[in-house]
Amino acid sequence: MLSDKPRYLFAVTIPLLSFGMVQGWLSPMISVLQSPQGPSPEPYTSTDISWMTSVTYITAIIFGAPMGYLTDRYGRKIMTLITTFSLIAYWLIKLLSLNPWAVILARAIAGIPCSACYIVLPIYLKEISDIDLRGALGSLLILNRNIGYLSSYIFADLLDVTTVLWIGLLVPTVVFFTFLIMPETPEFLVKQGKVDEAKTVLAWLRGVSVIDSSLEEDMDKIVKADKRTQADTKSAWNNIIHDRPTLKAFIITLVIKITQQFDGYLIVLIYAGFVFAKAADSITLRLSPNKQIIMIGVVQLLGSIVATCIVEKTGRKLLLVTTSLAMGVGMLTLSAWFYVTSADIWLPGWLPVLAMCVCIFADAAGFQPISYIIITDLFTFQLRGTVSSFANICAKLSNFIQMKWFNNVSELIGIHWTLLFFAVVCFAASFYTVIFFPETRNKTVEEIYAKLAKRKAIEKKEVEDAKSVP
Repeated sequence: MLSDKPRYLFAVTIPLLSFGMVQGWLSPMISVLQSPQGPSPEPYTSTDISWMTSVTYITAIIFGAPMGYLTDRYGRKIMTLITTFSLIAYWLIKLLSLNPWAVILARAIAGIPCSACYIVLPIYLKEISDIDLRGALGSLLILNRNIGYLSSYIFADLLDVTTVLWIGLLVPTVVFFTFLIMPETPEFLVKQGKVDEAKTVLAWLRGVSVIDSSLEEDMDKIVKADKRTQADTKSAWNNIIHDRPTLKAFIITLVIKITQQFDGYLIVLIYAGFVFAKAADSITLRLSPNKQIIMIGVVQLLGSIVATCIVEKTGRKLLLVTTSLAMGVGMLTLSAWFYVTSADIWLPGWLPVLAMCVCIFADAAGFQPISYIIITDLFTFQLRGTVSSFANICAKLSNFIQMKWFNNVSELIGIHWTLLFFAVVCFAASFYTVIFFPETRNKTVEEIYAKLAKRKAIEKKEVEDAKSVP
């Protein structure tokens, strides 16, 4: 896919790999940090662990709120550099101290990349890539994040804590200095009135001459889009609320984003060890906790590879429908297994393990990457920052709610009912996608909005025709 494209396209996704290492470091290290023989001067308490796991989502909401504005105000490149620098600070703090307060502080700082990696990087990548590659490159973001997860799992199993921290620091440091020579996006340069510089950058990105006819066409589209925005004095939110196609696109984005957060993948990851333990009596496979985590990471990575390879062939809609259905089936199977076994009825232990792997694979193969790709597909560069910030806040709130309340709700009504809720969300998302989601592959924003407006016109005509029938 990237053989005929400059390697900088891949470099844009590396900060998310580094953030994947940040998040992946947590799972195998919790038991280590709680041990009296661990690397910390004092064992971590359950309260320390609770703050360590949840504080990132709290700060992600705080930092995520202005992230879209800052991205539109100061540029995609500068915000990517700030994101990468925060990753450097995260690893450096832990190298200096593994006291609970220091790790909690580092995890709080991780809220910056937790927001920015999902707001800034998709915008940056979309604005420097060709239309026929934006889906695959968007999936590459999630692929690299999952590579980061798996890397941390493997490193934690093979290396000592200090070595893992040095490797974690090395990755964002290299990325930071690489990004110093990266260009700003043509769209943002045009927005700043630097049309000639934007043209030069676009020519470099395309690998063509500045007098190439196709380049002139692309520049003309960017300049016209910017002029339309400049002529419209309404704020971004006024545009979103009062322009019907934009509002429909915004609603579609929020529905897909929130249902993806509540598809249960996060809970499956958290409960993976519990499922393995419950299944251990009836399967011969015996894995250590770290090996179990590595297995989950491999499944995630395979799903991301599939998404990267096929998203431009299948389109967004088909992949979203099939993966959300698969997630629903997996969650329904897990729910049924927990319900039946709670009544002391035997079921094969491989069944929940298989269902869990299906959920993790399906989320990584479609549901998750597409929830990020569609933001860059459905909105002009003037609105992407605003929409990305709001969608990210909704996503982090969803994550925080699940992390905070899942155990309490499961104890109250039973884990099987909670998993059934996730299954219903997945099936509802699949149904919603079939009815309302427009295919966005190889389409411009104008073409997508024309389709949304046409659909609205057809619905209005059907209503009027129905009223005219005596």
